[in-house]
Amino acid sequence: VIDDAKHAVPLARALIAGGIDAMELTLRTHAALEALRRVQSEVPEMLAGIGTVLTPRQVEEVAKLKAAFAVAPGTNPRVIAAARDHGLPFMPGVATPSDIEAALELGCRDLKFFPAESCGGLAYLKNMTAPYAHLGVRFVPLGGLTTKNLKDYLSEASIMAVGGSWLAPRPLIQAEAWDKITANASEARALASSVRPNN
Repeated sequence: VIDDAKHAVPLARALIAGGIDAMELTLRTHAALEALRRVQSEVPEMLAGIGTVLTPRQVEEVAKLKAAFAVAPGTNPRVIAAARDHGLPFMPGVATPSDIEAALELGCRDLKFFPAESCGGLAYLKNMTAPYAHLGVRFVPLGGLTTKNLKDYLSEASIMAVGGSWLAPRPLIQAEAWDKITANASEARALASSVRPNN
């Protein structure tokens, strides 16, 4: 969550320095789209996308900026249709089997599991998704992930990636604590590489 677009480039550089080359800029503040523009311009090696996409109009704005991807906390058919119409790589959020089936009906196979830990964590995800495993569904869990459970999630074949605000929490961004963010990213990268050395 970026409150001031001036923090976007140093944040992206801090993450890159720690081995993290993808970031989600959330539409929870008015700075997000300008932050995306700045990262695209000055840190092109960062795969920068937009999160908290809730409306078709936001999809249109994000697509015009050529974001690398967009994600949502839920499964909104109008938002998914708009993303498809604009050719925007999009991942809806799911928390229940009904969410998964709605997403599958709309052609989505890569899904955000949110809020992961509040919903029951990895054990819940494994049970919930067992009936859909043969369909090639993959998940990106967000919400409550930390260095303590990162390896467990990445050990599951259905998990394509993980995300978390613990890498760059809002207070650290506001304090411009770039070294701490790089350290967080380095720790996460090392843990991920210990489970998936080729990713």
